Amino acid sequence: MHFPFRTLAAHLAAAGFVAITGNAIAAPQADIHTLAQQHQQPYLDTLRDLVHIESGSKDIEGTEKIANYVAGKLREQGGKVEIIQPTDIYKLGDTPDKIGPMVHAEFKGKGKSRIMLIAHMDTVYLRGMLKDQPFRVDGDRAYGLGIADDKQGVALILHTVALLRQMKFDNYGTLTVLMNSDEEISSPGARSTMTRLGAEQDAVFSFEGGGPDGGVRLATSGIGAALLKVEGKASHAGARPEDGVNALYELSHQLLQMKDLSKPDTGLKLNWTVATAGTNRNVIPAEATAQADARALRVADFTELEQAMQAKVGNKLLDASKVQLNFEVRRPPLEANDTSRRLAKQMQDIYSQDLGMKMTVAEKATGGGTDAAFAALKARGGVIEGMGLTGHGAHSNDAEYVQVGTIVPRLYLVTRMIRDMSK
Repeated sequence: MHFPFRTLAAHLAAAGFVAITGNAIAAPQADIHTLAQQHQQPYLDTLRDLVHIESGSKDIEGTEKIANYVAGKLREQGGKVEIIQPTDIYKLGDTPDKIGPMVHAEFKGKGKSRIMLIAHMDTVYLRGMLKDQPFRVDGDRAYGLGIADDKQGVALILHTVALLRQMKFDNYGTLTVLMNSDEEISSPGARSTMTRLGAEQDAVFSFEGGGPDGGVRLATSGIGAALLKVEGKASHAGARPEDGVNALYELSHQLLQMKDLSKPDTGLKLNWTVATAGTNRNVIPAEATAQADARALRVADFTELEQAMQAKVGNKLLDASKVQLNFEVRRPPLEANDTSRRLAKQMQDIYSQDLGMKMTVAEKATGGGTDAAFAALKARGGVIEGMGLTGHGAHSNDAEYVQVGTIVPRLYLVTRMIRDMSK
């Protein structure tokens, strides 16, 4: 249930919160809600601009264009802004030669609290696909390519910063904004910067889409990938098979001895999903490869899994074969901590007491990984994922949308959290 077009005081009265018992909403909160309402249409205008900039992860021209747009908006709000070209790159199997930029902005306040807001500017789509799903509003839904993942999050951060400036609020110590353009390819260029900045914060809010009831997430799955490569020796399969070294036999041996490394009780999963071997029916295969998908709920589990796999590959079926294992941490898991639990409880109270709305908090991972996990790797504070709007159809080129009715509650929530945490 959303109330984007009503004043907060009016909504609270309808919900039974405002009474002579002294439960009336304080003036600052009402002011925040009024400003959030005023930002709804400008927010949609910003969202339209962002959607109409095609910014696929490997589209360097597009990611530079959206970075310049975002940097300009943040400069208008008085931030110290820089566009960073990634240099510390974690090379993955599919990492492109060039990676798009990050936008880093810092707003200095007069307090001590350190808060960071993160979102990503890139999408999964290719240039030219926008024409099939341009920005449009239909009732309570705003449609557009990349609108849910994650241009709504970019716009929310921009308008939160603008709303705070309108309030002349600067009681925080630093408000940091970091947006990257390589999230959809596992953030090979941004991960080190996120981890470094995340370690300095009291709180990190990540603006991937929120749940259907405004829910947030304190945990996400880690994503790993393994590539197993076997080198053997080719020979004629009919005339002289004994002269060969059958890479397929060795690969099969390796896969079978690693089939039971999953640990269902801890959420660790390893599944071999792709395999290739050989060139011709009558040739002993000289090469064979296999790929595995790995998932974990704890950071340490990936380290232990890789160690176990490396130990296994030393046990070969064919001594003359060569076996190589490469393990990639595509994304570490995000693990809940006590600080993130306290922050989430605070959010639930704001939704319930101020907006009359329910908010769920997911402490167990239910889906894929996000950039929040990089920000949390060395964090001393809490990290919350899912601060964005409710939406649907991410990675779909014909049905991606966000719910307009979640704009005002989300702007209100984020601004309240920054205000309440600032000291």
